[in-house]
Parts: sequence; structure tokens; C-alpha cells
Amino acid sequence: MSYIEFDKERLVNINFSKGREILRCSRTGAYASTTLLGLNTRKYHGLFVAPQDRIDGERHVLVAYLNETIIIDGMEFHLGVHQYQGGVIAPKGNKYLQKFETDLIPTYHFRVGKFNFTKEFLMCNNEDRVILKYTILDDYESAQILFEPLLAFRNAHQLTHQNPHVNTDYKSIKNGVEYCLYENYTPVAIQSNEHIAYLHAPVWFNNFEYEEELKRGYDGHEDLINLGKISVKIAHNEIYLSIGTKPIAPNKIQVLFEEELTKRTMRNSFINCLQNAAEQFIVKRNGKMQVIAGYPWFGRWGRDTFIALPGLTLALGKPKLCKQVMDDMLAEMQDGLFPNIGEGEGAAYNSVDAPLWFIRTLQRYTIFTKSQKKIWAAYGDAVKKILYAYRNGSLFNIKMLDNGLIYAGDDKHALTWMDAVVNGKPVTPRTGCQVEINGLWYNAIKFALEVATYAKDKAFVKDWEKLAANFPTVFKNTFWDKEKGYLADYVNGDYKNFQVRPNMVIVTSLPYCPISEKICQLILKKTQEELLTPKGLRTLSPNDPDYKGKYSGNQEKRDAAYHQGTVWPWLLEPFAEGLVAVYKQAAIPMLEDMFYHFEFCMKEYGISTIEEIADGDPPHHPNGCISQAWSVGALLYIKWMMDRKHTDDTD
Repeated sequence: MSYIEFDKERLVNINFSKGREILRCSRTGAYASTTLLGLNTRKYHGLFVAPQDRIDGERHVLVAYLNETIIIDGMEFHLGVHQYQGGVIAPKGNKYLQKFETDLIPTYHFRVGKFNFTKEFLMCNNEDRVILKYTILDDYESAQILFEPLLAFRNAHQLTHQNPHVNTDYKSIKNGVEYCLYENYTPVAIQSNEHIAYLHAPVWFNNFEYEEELKRGYDGHEDLINLGKISVKIAHNEIYLSIGTKPIAPNKIQVLFEEELTKRTMRNSFINCLQNAAEQFIVKRNGKMQVIAGYPWFGRWGRDTFIALPGLTLALGKPKLCKQVMDDMLAEMQDGLFPNIGEGEGAAYNSVDAPLWFIRTLQRYTIFTKSQKKIWAAYGDAVKKILYAYRNGSLFNIKMLDNGLIYAGDDKHALTWMDAVVNGKPVTPRTGCQVEINGLWYNAIKFALEVATYAKDKAFVKDWEKLAANFPTVFKNTFWDKEKGYLADYVNGDYKNFQVRPNMVIVTSLPYCPISEKICQLILKKTQEELLTPKGLRTLSPNDPDYKGKYSGNQEKRDAAYHQGTVWPWLLEPFAEGLVAVYKQAAIPMLEDMFYHFEFCMKEYGISTIEEIADGDPPHHPNGCISQAWSVGALLYIKWMMDRKHTDDTD
């Protein structure tokens, strides 16, 4: 039995199957995603979703679905599963499913009449292409598959509807056809390794219903167009079907499929699933190496990149990849800040913590590569630009106060990772001196002083050493409350916010920590008592009147809960680092408990990956993106810490 496998009993249960989603990605930014039974429940689902550089650079659903009808020895079986407006499901092709497994690639096992066959799909690594393989396992006299591609050609965040502007023409290509519904899109080439018969007969399929979008308060109905029917005879038990943005020589389809298989890591264990998931976030597009924050709807985020990067790269022994991502991000730094979202002219720089997380990642990279003596020559200028920008003042009211603390924000912007906004106002504004920002600030200064000292940059050391020496006292006097036994979440003038949140845990995780070990112990104890769950840390204590234990409803309701109690797996990484910093090897058993609990998640939401968030209330239902970079990165980094069995001199 495969590590991840579902039997017929589960697959024919629509409610069970449609709550579990499959994702496979290329290293170019394209992906394929649907539910376990093949029923699309999101506008983001699609058999072939690829970036469109000539339009907006974002991912677009090109082929939403592929209707398949197998005709074997004169018997016809419709394999499709769709939900139409009103919750009507037709046809119910999942009734033919016998088994689904993930190794090496997603494989469906069908039984139609007395015949058994399999369907496998593979997302190519280095090009925008998905290949499907169909294999009949029993003897037969005649067989063919009739394909009806349901096309969307629209941004993954949007929906399409029947319209007169669609281009219904097609182009014949070797063993296939090519479609391009609208101007500026890359065409879609659909080809078989065998000869095809094609009937061009454009028809709209109306009122597909995406249940998850309706739950999220969005429009959830769409029309898709099929331009024609592609028929392929199965002469030798198997056929291959390629869908890509460029045609391929038909005799190369099977070769490419088999070559790609050799590059796959088995998903035959928990750790292998995490490693596979990690690879899917690293994308190279237009010469830039990027980290996708989460599938299916996030793009590249600066903050998420640096938080996730150590787990996605260093923990897997890939320091060169870590460096490449850092270097490509550095090319976009402005005024000491990194893009929060977007690229080029459309980039938004409203993130106070991304530059400090960059320095934290650089610190980890330095320790991992043992390059303390060399790192200042390569990255000293970038580090200086960040530190001086904060000290002298940058965008969004980011500035250093006279006492050395960093102040950031205003009434209109949420600059920390708790960045949800409802009706134009931040849900958790945290304007002022935020606890984790100032912890990261101190760590950044101390790390810079460390490597600048190696490089004998005496001017820099002289300029910053006094600030570093005085900072712990200022930090403690500002954030610590002895009676409460934990740190303020943020301070603005005389106001101190003491809501119990996980941001103080980040301070305990840092190699250069501005508070004592005893205070760290108290913070970790408070965190364990009120924030820790099996799925991660809550963003607010359930004892707080502002706590929201469910993440559901329309966008306004979800954003209101996003950082008000919702659980985030990524926060387990700084929590684990804090535990190891304080308790050394005695913390390892707790890390193991946290890590291995997530093995149960491999089959419950995003198959073989880790979700973005979970409900604050038990049973902590998974939610948000089905696969999140910093969730996966956090677990891989925790595993790396477990394997190293950290001692006093670790980072």
C-alpha cells in the first residue's frame, strides 16, 4: 500500500473527497490542482494553470477541466464529475474510481464494466506542460478516449462567462490542436502520442459551481467553453496526452513523461512529502528564482520568502539555492525595504519586517555555510542600507526613536505580518514599537557587528556598538511586565498592548536575544498555556475578548479572524527555536511531538502538504491555502533542528 492512498469507499463519498485537494507544480510557476475525485470546487482549480507574462505575469486558468469518455468494446463510460448551480452533480464519474495514490505521481485507478485502467498526471518540471497517461490493464478488442477540453483563459482570481469576444478558431498541429481564446495569451497545444480524430463544434457549458468560493463569500459560478472533441484510439494498452503552451513532437511525449518520472522523489514517507512540497514553492521565471508564498492563490511575498527560505533550502542542504533567492530579492530592494507583494512598478513595499527577516536568513545562511569571515564583503553593503534606512527613517513612518527602538506604522497601514485589513482599516494595526520587530532589529545589529568585526570594518562597529550595548535595557524597560510575566505585543507612547500573542515568541528564538533566559522561559510557558495547539500557535489567546476561534464566512469575516485567534503552523518554528535556546537537548522530545503530529495532515486537506492556517478552536480544522511555503519550511527546519540535536552553541 502506498504511503498516501484512498480506497473506493472514500472516493465515492463526495463530501469526503471534495474536501481533499491535489496540487502539482512546475518549477516555472504553472500548476494543476483539483479535489481528490476530480471535482473542481475553487476558481483556482484547473488541469493547466500557467503564468501569462504578456498580460500580468500572474497565473491564469487555461484548461479548467478535461471531460473524458472512455469507449471500450462498444461500452461508453463518462468519467467527469461536475457541480452545477444549485449543488447538482453530474455526471458522477467518481463511481468508477477504485483507488487513488500519490507515488510517484497522482494515479487514479478506475474500473468500468469488467475493465480496469489507470490515469496518471505529471506536471513537467522546467516547462509549462502537463502530461496525462492512460493505461488499460485488461485485454480488450477496441478502445478509444474522447476528450472535451473545457477552456477558461482567465486570471486565476477571476471567473469567466459566456461572451461574444471568445476566439473559437483552432489550429491543427501534429497529433493535436491549438487554441487561443483571447489576445495576448499563450496558445494551448493539446496533443497525443497517437493520431487523433477531431470534431470542431464550439459549445458553452454554463453554470459550473465552485462550492469553496461560495463559502468564502465570492461569486462561485462560471461558464466554460469546449471548442471541439478530440478522439484517440488506444491501440497498445496506453496513450499519452500533452497540454502545454508550446507544441511538442508527438514521439517525444512518452519520452518526456518517462524522463520526468526519474526526477521525482517518492512520496512514500512524511519527510519525503515535505521535501516534495518544498520543491514546489521554488520557481524560476524570467531569470529570477522566487518563492511562491502559497498555492493556489498567493504569489511571491517578500516577508514569506525570507521566513520560509531557511526551511525550504538550508534544512534540505541547498545553500546555493538559498543564496540565489536572496540575491534575486536584493536586486529589488529600495529605501532599505523589500517588496511585500508584486514586482517592478507594481511592487508594494509596505512591510517593516521583510528586511529584518532577510538579515535573519542571511545570518542562518552564514552559520550554515560557516562563512562569517566572508559574508560582510558580499552582503555588508545591503545590510548597511537596511540598518541605516531604519535608523534615519524610511517609508511608512518606519524610523528609529531616540532610545534605539524601531517605530513603524500609521492608521492606514498594517506593516507587520499581522496585516489583515477590513474596510480600509487594519484589524490589528499594532502601530508603534512592535515586539518582534525590535527583537529582529537588535539581532540584525548584533549580527552585523559580528561579521563586520571579522571584516575589520572599524567605522561600522564604532557607529553601532553603543546602540547595541544599551538596547537590551531599553527593550526590557519598554516591553517587559514582571507582574504579567510576559512581553507587551506593541507599545505606542504611554500605551502598552498586552494581548497574549505569539509575536513575543519570535524574540526568544533569536541568536542575539535582548531578554534573559528566565524571561524567555516565562514567555514560552505562557505560549504553551494559551497559544499552543497541535496545528501551530494561535494568534491570540482564547481568554481575550477579541478572540475568534473559527476562520469562515466572507472575506471581511475571515480577515477579522485571520490574526485574532487563527492558528498558524509557521509560528512553531520560532517557538521550537526558543525551546531549544532555553532547554537545549531537553527540548527535542517536544519538537518531535510537534513535528510528527503533522503526519496526520498529509491526508486531510492539501494531500501530501501543509496548509496555511487552521481554526483556533478544536479540532483546528485546516483552512486557507492548501499548501503554504512557510508552513512547510517551518516543519523542515524543525526536523533539521531535531536531527542536529541542538546544543548551547547552535543558532
